[in-house]
Amino acid sequence: MDSRWRRSEMSSGTSQYLRMKSPSVISNGSFEFTPATFTLVGIPGLEAEHIWISIPFCLTYSIIFIGNGIILHIIRIAPVLHQPMYFFLAMLAFVELGVCASTMPTVLGIFLFGIHDISFGGCLLQMFSMHSFTLMESGVLLAMSVDRFVAIYSPLRYTTILTIPRITGMGATIALRSVMLMLPLLFLLKDLPFCGHNTLTHSYCLHSDLIKLPCADTRPNSILGLFVITSTFGLDSLLIVVSYMLIFHIVLGIASGAGRWRALNTCVSHICAVLVYYVPMISLSLLHRFGRHLPPLLQTFMANAYLFFPPVVNPIVYSIKTKEIRNSIVRTLSRKRGEV
Repeated sequence: MDSRWRRSEMSSGTSQYLRMKSPSVISNGSFEFTPATFTLVGIPGLEAEHIWISIPFCLTYSIIFIGNGIILHIIRIAPVLHQPMYFFLAMLAFVELGVCASTMPTVLGIFLFGIHDISFGGCLLQMFSMHSFTLMESGVLLAMSVDRFVAIYSPLRYTTILTIPRITGMGATIALRSVMLMLPLLFLLKDLPFCGHNTLTHSYCLHSDLIKLPCADTRPNSILGLFVITSTFGLDSLLIVVSYMLIFHIVLGIASGAGRWRALNTCVSHICAVLVYYVPMISLSLLHRFGRHLPPLLQTFMANAYLFFPPVVNPIVYSIKTKEIRNSIVRTLSRKRGEV
């Protein structure tokens, strides 16, 4: 049997950070162990500079929470923004805040305070939360493409088709789909024996990182993970492409050039959001598949770009490209200044 399974002699130092699972003895008489904690890694090779690296991370989190918070606040208080397009934008801002809130405790804990350990349960909770919100973001982008199709295909019936109950139902379906797909992965991972292996390669807990550690067969986890990716990111991106093919077909049938440009201009912000979300994801996937010989620093940079780039860029793009949001922000700031 693989030597990883032979744990009959455990050092006293190791036993301090390992806890035994429910009594389970394997054939050679050794026990299966689950780490009490996982050890997270910051940026490889730059450990001495972590306190300085924390500055851009703190700025990034501040920009994300302020930018997306402003979007949510403006949509809430401005009656002119109580339309389907902006309700979906509010969903996007909310799930992006959820992704960042999931990673912030461990990322800032590592770079600011040098805290590299996270409990087993805390790691699983972070993985579940972060991946669930990431799946929701993909679903929201698909819903926003449907919104753009309805707005261009049937502008006169736009608000009667996408009513608040239907939008609420779409949001609930997106959230339920994400949670239900992630729960089996969580329980499969929870029951695996780790035999003391507890060092991860990122500053947060990823499923793809965690399934490399167990000393048992992880094929069910990998197969289910592939199904989750295919049924969310794969299907959502395919349907987004189909929706834009239909949109372009409709736009090409518009007689005037000005009308075509006006219709396409309403999609620019969403197209940017889709590219900002999927391009880093695809790049990171290709890097993991074909770039194993590349420096770990590059992989860490791409993983962080995938997580932080969309929530930083999207509020800026929508604030610049969407006149109603821009004007509402200006009016709110002017009103606040007048009150002072």
